[in-house]
Amino acid sequence: VKIQYDFKFEKVNFSADGFSYREFETCEFINCNFQNCNLSEMKFIDCTFTDCEMSLVKVHKTAFQDVIFTNCKLMGVHFDDCNHILLSLKFKKCQLDLSSFYRLKLSKTSFQDCSLKEVDFSETDLTASIFRQCDLQLAVFDNTILEKADLSTAINYIIDPDKNHIRKAIFSMPDVITLLNKYQIVIRD
Repeated sequence: VKIQYDFKFEKVNFSADGFSYREFETCEFINCNFQNCNLSEMKFIDCTFTDCEMSLVKVHKTAFQDVIFTNCKLMGVHFDDCNHILLSLKFKKCQLDLSSFYRLKLSKTSFQDCSLKEVDFSETDLTASIFRQCDLQLAVFDNTILEKADLSTAINYIIDPDKNHIRKAIFSMPDVITLLNKYQIVIRD
């Protein structure tokens, strides 16, 4: 297995050029194109991705350990296909629309200033995760563990308290009122 350590990749079009390495450790990817790439069974350890196009990448059995994505486009990525062992991700200013985190253990994951529209969080463990300034329009929460999660600055979420674990989760007004939507009650000022 070819391993690349401590290297900075800038403006590389992996979609066209392919990969020379299968494992990357403490590498930086800046303004790179991975769109539609097959990253299956690759390893990324202590890596950062900044300003990268990564929509529709295939991540079957891909290892992401302590990986940070900043200002990346990651639309339609099935993170639920990746290697679950030591999985650790952090997202800042990313577009993750239509992606899936189905059944992943992502406790203490940070999503900051992200678009998470129509993302599947079904059966995901998001214990103590942070959704800071995130748009969760049409995101799916079904049997999701959101205990101690911070959604106080998140918007557009619809979470059914009867179908999710929300004990000690943090919400704020007025968005917290969406937790009552299914009851069709009238709330007046």
